Amino acid sequence: MTSITQKMAFMINLWTINTLTSKRIDACLGSIHGIGFTEYMVLFHLNNAHNKTMRRIDLAQNLGLTASGITRLVSPMEKIGLVKKDANPRDARVSLVKLTPAGGTILRESTSSLKETSKQILQDIEEETLTDSLKVFKSIGKDLYI
Repeated sequence: MTSITQKMAFMINLWTINTLTSKRIDACLGSIHGIGFTEYMVLFHLNNAHNKTMRRIDLAQNLGLTASGITRLVSPMEKIGLVKKDANPRDARVSLVKLTPAGGTILRESTSSLKETSKQILQDIEEETLTDSLKVFKSIGKDLYI
């Protein structure tokens, strides 16, 4: 058996927890609102951006995806009216993604479902532990959004 350090165990468990909780949140959001957690995060970031618009590359960076990955993610969202692509008036090479009113509605509705699912998943975790965990996440990813 391979010997692992406490830091390795933390990272392995962090990845596992991320996968398991993402699947649970995907199932909740998908069955009720027709979107997955990744689509929720697109809507979330756009909603909090200036003019509810972001450069595609900035959105990709915030989600930890490649530019082509964000394009594959956003295209179906555009087809169902959650987002729209805009041209950048200052630079035609830069594509923008904008939250639509329908996307804003889905975000608001799905936020209540995410809140309830998060409450269920973390029901046995003390607030102090959550606060400490957020501090750890921020120290790892200094440019985290929240």
